[in-house]
Amino acid sequence: MQPIDHGVLEKSGRGSGGEADPIDALGRAMTKILRHEAATFNLDLRSDGYCKVDELLKIGMKTRAGIPLSSHSVEEVLQAVKQDNKQRFSTTREDGTLYIRANQGHSIKEVLSDHLLREISSTDKIPVCIHGTYKHALPSILESGLKVMGRNHVHFATGLPDENGVISGMRSSCQVLIYLDTEKAMADGMKFYVSDNNVVLTEGFEGCVPCEYFEKVVEWPSKRVIVGPLDRASPAKDARQL
Repeated sequence: MQPIDHGVLEKSGRGSGGEADPIDALGRAMTKILRHEAATFNLDLRSDGYCKVDELLKIGMKTRAGIPLSSHSVEEVLQAVKQDNKQRFSTTREDGTLYIRANQGHSIKEVLSDHLLREISSTDKIPVCIHGTYKHALPSILESGLKVMGRNHVHFATGLPDENGVISGMRSSCQVLIYLDTEKAMADGMKFYVSDNNVVLTEGFEGCVPCEYFEKVVEWPSKRVIVGPLDRASPAKDARQL
């Protein structure tokens, strides 16, 4: 069967401009499909997020390097997985068949938290839990909490952007850090999970982590406190300090 050309993946995003590296472009395309667009290409994802690599490589969509996925090899897929600096993918072999998945970031509802991720049973496992965001988003967050925004989870890192071992969970360009009171949140029944690349995730309550669970909010990288523990009852006013 001839692969269908589904068009070119948009050229915006990290590292745009200039000629795209074919392996980097392949990784971007796989991220988008495995997190958000499997149904668009009739790609069968299991509830744990895995799909067959040979099925992924039947897709004719061109990457931002202008190369159809169907022209890439299994070896190039494995190379893209290996060189991804945020460890966005996992692979596994079952009965000789190679599978791949995105470790987190899904908007596909058929991918289930309990199958994709490991539930965190104690706050001892996540002594620090931080969400990175931007100044323009903070007023809305302090009014209505952190929302999943079309994805399945709100994402958190287990440390600061410049710390060793923090490879994913927030963008390095973030301007504001929101520290979560995980002890209070878990006591109230909020479930937390961790992905294979050590991102902490939660569905919150009905897709939202309310402000009452914010431990503090600080400006980054100055570390100036915007909202402290005593301010959490009415944090929205503190956004004016930015």
